[in-house]
Amino acid sequence: MAWLWGILIGLVSGFIVAGIVATISRRNSEKAHAIYYLLQRHFRPTPIGELRVASRQFPMRMRADVQRAFDAMFNGDLTVARLLGVKCEHEYYQGIELAHLLTGVQEATQIPVQYEEVNVGETAPVRVQDSSLWLVRDKQRPGAILLSRVRVYQGPGKVRIDIAAPNDDAGDELVQAIFARIEELVRLAPSYRGKILSLESAEEYSGEGTGLTVHTLAPVAREQVILPDETLELLDRNVINFVHRRVRLGELGQSKKKGLLLFGPPGVGKTHTIRYLSTSMPGQTTLLMTGEEVGMLTEYMSLARLLQPSIVVIEDVDLIARSREQHEGPCTEVMLNKLLNEMDGLKDDAEILFILTTNRPQDLEEALAARPGRIDQAIEFACPNEEGRRKLAQLYGRRVRLPSDVEDLLVTQTEGGSGAFIKELIRRSVQFQMERADDGVVAREDVQAALDELLRRGGEVNARSLGAPLGIRCRLGF
Repeated sequence: MAWLWGILIGLVSGFIVAGIVATISRRNSEKAHAIYYLLQRHFRPTPIGELRVASRQFPMRMRADVQRAFDAMFNGDLTVARLLGVKCEHEYYQGIELAHLLTGVQEATQIPVQYEEVNVGETAPVRVQDSSLWLVRDKQRPGAILLSRVRVYQGPGKVRIDIAAPNDDAGDELVQAIFARIEELVRLAPSYRGKILSLESAEEYSGEGTGLTVHTLAPVAREQVILPDETLELLDRNVINFVHRRVRLGELGQSKKKGLLLFGPPGVGKTHTIRYLSTSMPGQTTLLMTGEEVGMLTEYMSLARLLQPSIVVIEDVDLIARSREQHEGPCTEVMLNKLLNEMDGLKDDAEILFILTTNRPQDLEEALAARPGRIDQAIEFACPNEEGRRKLAQLYGRRVRLPSDVEDLLVTQTEGGSGAFIKELIRRSVQFQMERADDGVVAREDVQAALDELLRRGGEVNARSLGAPLGIRCRLGF
C-alpha cells in the first residue's frame, strides 16, 4: 500500500507544480501582452485591422526639440489619456514598432517612464523621454504615439516616432497635425539656434554619438582682442559687417556665403579672436570643429544648414587640407575632397560662414587656399608689434601693479614673441612676486626669474611650445 500512496502523492505534486507553472506562464504572457490589450481597449470599437500607422525618424541630436514639440502639443488640444514607458527585449537597433505592439507580434512590458537630461546651455536641462507610449484623444478621436530610439552601427542614431489612428480622414488629419508640429520645432531648433556647439561622440567601438555639446564661453570684448588696426579692419569688414549686411547683399543679388582663412604661428590669438566673433554676433549659430573631426563633417554641415545663419569653424585645417603631394594615404584625400565638396555644394543664398585656421598656410592644398568661393579672404595673424605687446602686458597684468620700468622691460624683452608667450611670462612673473613679497607689485627681478625659467630651464621644447622664437632666446643669451 505504501507504494500506491507514493504514486498518488507524486501525481498530486505533479499536478500542483504544473498548475503553478501554467499560472506563472499565463501571468507572464498577460504581462507581456498588457500593452496589446490596452491598445485594443483604447481604440474600441475600431478594430485594430482598421487602423493606420505612420512612422517618421528624426536626428537623435535633435531629440531635445522633439521633446519640446511633444510638451507643447500636450499643453494644447491634444489630451493624454495615458502615458507609460515601454520595454521590448529586441529593440536595441531597430527600435520599437507600434504596428507590432498593436498586433501582439512584439512583446512589450510596461515600465516607469524613463528620462534623460539633455544640456542645451540653458538654466535647466531638457528632460527627454525614452521609449514612451502616449494614448491620446483629439476631439474624441483616439490615437497612439510611440517614441523609441533607433541605434545604428555608426553615428548617433535616430528618434523614431510611430502614430496610430483610425484609417479615415479624421485619423489622417490627426497624424498629419502631430507630425507637422514636431517637424516645425525641429526645423526651428530653438534648443540650439544661436548657440556655440560641437558634436560629442562616445569613445566606443561603434562610434555612436552621444549628443551635442553646448559651449558657454565668457564674452570677449573688442578691447580684449589685441591685434593691429589693419587686421581688426579686415575682421570687421569680412565677418561682423558682412553678417550685418548679409540680407541687403542678398537683395542685391550677391552671395551670402563666405570663407575666411586665419593663418599665423601658434599663440598669436586666432582662437581668442574666434571666441570674440562667436560671442559678439547674437543670432549666429557657431559650430566648433577641429581637423580631427572631419569624419563628422557631413553631420556638422547638416546642422549648419538647419541652424543658419551659422558659422562653421575648423581649427587646424591643415591636418586634412594639406597639399595632395603630402597626403599619407587615400583616407586623407577623401577627407579633403569631402571638405571641398561641402564648401562647393552650398548655394549662394546659404547663410553659412566658414572660418578656417592654420599654423602652416604653406602646406594647404591649392584647391582650397587659392580658389575664390572657398576662401574669400586670408587674414594673417602675426606676432604683436611694440604697441600690441604693451597692450597685452596691460591686459594680462591688469590685476597686479606693473611699474612703468617693469612694463617697459616686458615690452622690450618679448619682441618677436607671441601673445601666448607674453601671457605666460606675466603669470610666471606674478608667481615669483607672490613667493618674494606677495604685495601685488611685480618687480624686474620677478620678470627676469620668469624668463630664466621659461627659456633656460625649460629648454628648447618649452620655449617653442610657448611661442618664444629663436630671436628672443639669442637676444637674452638663452
